[in-house]
Amino acid sequence: MRFSRNVVGTAFVGGALSLTLAALAYPSMLGLETVSTSGDRIIANTQWGPLTESDRAFVVAVRAAGLWEYPVGFIGLQKGQSPAVKTASEHLIDGHAALDTTCRKIAPMLNITLPNVASPQQIGFVNTLQAAQGQQFDIEFANILRMTHGSIFNTVAKVRSTTKNGLVRALADQANDTVLDHITVMEKTNLVDYDQTLFKQTTPPKLPSSDMTPPPPNVGEPMIVLTPPPTATSTPVDIDAASVVGGGGVTPAPAPPPAG
Repeated sequence: MRFSRNVVGTAFVGGALSLTLAALAYPSMLGLETVSTSGDRIIANTQWGPLTESDRAFVVAVRAAGLWEYPVGFIGLQKGQSPAVKTASEHLIDGHAALDTTCRKIAPMLNITLPNVASPQQIGFVNTLQAAQGQQFDIEFANILRMTHGSIFNTVAKVRSTTKNGLVRALADQANDTVLDHITVMEKTNLVDYDQTLFKQTTPPKLPSSDMTPPPPNVGEPMIVLTPPPTATSTPVDIDAASVVGGGGVTPAPAPPPAG
């Protein structure tokens, strides 16, 4: 089994979600005059722990992933030829709606500006799948999405293991579970070409950074909401700002005093 030429040429999201490139997103909107490419520079000290460029980039990347994978889930429900592809589509909608809820909740708490549109490269993935028909749709769906989730999986682990910010850590926990679930359902389609997938995961795309970065929203533009399906099983992180202290993670709120 092989990818179509179109998929081989475009279907790689590692660069789109890499922290080196995405860390440059929206610096002027956050009042930053210079931006380090290391990702380790602290851009804010918050009550939930220091926020680095990599932390901010991760929140933006999770939001951007949902902006293209969520609609692809609906395309898969409409065009998928096999029950496994339709099941995978349901997981995309469910998982990214929950991640989006978490992103939209923590972004204003951390003064992070979220995109309303995916990157040009990610929009290209959507266009590729909209154009595919029949069995070819199933093949391209499974391979593009297995590749993109495989690319971000290591990034999620790195953020989870290095961030000192409790809110970002909570999002990384949720993203880790979601991405692993999506990798699994793509593999269950039995359509993944592992040789091509792993090759593209480890081969940087030759694209300008502007193609791999979601554009900032227009001033005053309403935020797009990825609505959970009626049958949702994924849940967003239950974040109570008062119960996250000093970057130590999300802790349960104290129990109320006994009545009387």
